[in-house]
Amino acid sequence: MEYTTLGSTGMEVSKICLGCMSFGSGDEWMLDEDDSRELIERAIDLGINFFDTANVYSSGESEEILGNVLADYDRDEQVVATKVRWPGAKEHRNAEGLSRKTIEQELAHSLDRLGMDTVDLYQIHRWDYDTPIETTLRALDDAVRRGQVRHLGASSMYAHQFQRALHVSDRENLARFEAMQDLHHLTYREEEREMYPVCDRENVGVLPWSPLGAGYLTRPHEEFSATTRGEHEIDYGTPYHEGPGSEEINERVQELAADKGVTMAQIAMAWQFQHDAVTAPILGTSSIEHLEEAVEALDIDLSASDVEYLEEPYHPVPVYGHE
Repeated sequence: MEYTTLGSTGMEVSKICLGCMSFGSGDEWMLDEDDSRELIERAIDLGINFFDTANVYSSGESEEILGNVLADYDRDEQVVATKVRWPGAKEHRNAEGLSRKTIEQELAHSLDRLGMDTVDLYQIHRWDYDTPIETTLRALDDAVRRGQVRHLGASSMYAHQFQRALHVSDRENLARFEAMQDLHHLTYREEEREMYPVCDRENVGVLPWSPLGAGYLTRPHEEFSATTRGEHEIDYGTPYHEGPGSEEINERVQELAADKGVTMAQIAMAWQFQHDAVTAPILGTSSIEHLEEAVEALDIDLSASDVEYLEEPYHPVPVYGHE
């Protein structure tokens, strides 16, 4: 395993963050607690010390499962991130959003499910258009000062919104966002235009979600809908396969993988690892084999010409994932 520093936090994290959305019973492709434990324990064996979950994943089951497993390990050695914005275990009028009430009650619930007094990284799970960012940031700052949260992060939003939030924090002397979790992979690179320059300038760590395009970059494009997860993503409307250059990129990943004797997923992950803006991609998987392959991808060296070959067919696509 390789490690890196997460933005301005000073925390050392593995260059792979294990995404925990697949833990629970919310969908048929998810893992129950026993299978989740096996995957988490293998991740720890491989040197992964960074885990990302959310109150909304399987209505809080993901947090419970992660907390139960990590309770058997030295908590000081793990970096745990969770999120707030959408409803957790309960749905009611104040179960979602980024009001002070929602943040305080959902944070308390998340900590209880995780079995922890403090979460290392607490992230807002998208922008809340109904709550002033000043209100959200003051509530988050109070959570940091109470010792319930160590560092703050944000997720998919427009760069102007993120810059505004950072400005408010600086103006009001509030805890800043130190990580950005956003959609980024070979067939969706819109974040490179504005968000990543902001993150670089502000020393914000970058944690791409869905680095494999929900599986689109792991198999030939004509087979994408053949899996349960692929059907789910297409039904959900995720446009991983709709960009004008997506099929050609997919074919070039296939070609390069064959040339190097590795899998398509390993090529897509190696591209993430070598991207100057990326701190640690968030890998969501339900397979130990795929987890192990992702770790092996840290040893794959893509040349400048390889990277250029993979990126060349890309064309701009509509912004996705901010709502």
